[in-house]
Amino acid sequence: MTFYIVVTRTAGRQLAERLSESAATACVEFLFGPLADEPHRVGAPLRAPFTGQWRARRGEYRVRYRIDDANGIVYVLDIDHRR
Repeated sequence: MTFYIVVTRTAGRQLAERLSESAATACVEFLFGPLADEPHRVGAPLRAPFTGQWRARRGEYRVRYRIDDANGIVYVLDIDHRR
């Protein structure tokens, strides 16, 4: 099952303003490719205080997201440098 991807305003701003063009391109390809196809497989669940959220790494960046299995939606919450 392919999930519908919803990018929050914060994550969209980070893609447009903070990431280099090549990093943003790689993240977008990841979001609408592997993440949309298998969100449980490409990431790992986070612990408290982020219970219910997942993370996946893409190069030097971390994508934080929430999966709504009932509706088939992945909400991309944050994309930031791993530091």
